[in-house]
Amino acid sequence: MDKAVVDHRIYTIRPRCMAAFLEAFDQLAMPILLRHLGAPLAFYTSSIGPLNQVVHLWGYDSLDDFEKRSAARDADPDFAAYLHATRDLVVTQETRIIRPVYLRSLDRQ
Repeated sequence: MDKAVVDHRIYTIRPRCMAAFLEAFDQLAMPILLRHLGAPLAFYTSSIGPLNQVVHLWGYDSLDDFEKRSAARDADPDFAAYLHATRDLVVTQETRIIRPVYLRSLDRQ
């Protein structure tokens, strides 16, 4: 991974509502996120452990880059439609800013 800062998000979706959430995300959020944030580093759903979770990672060059891109996303007038469409589907949201760790032992593999 070549990004200095990663926005790590976990959304817990109301049981039996994952398909509706993913459709709304794909149709309403993803075009806006691609425009302002670029492509995600990863996008997953859980299958073992805590269920009904969506995990996605977005990479940034710096905290300043994260703040600028996030502000642009939030200011996009179309983003409100996604938030409205998913308001009853999302139970919780966790957001973390994580940074890569470089270990010499990983370089040898």
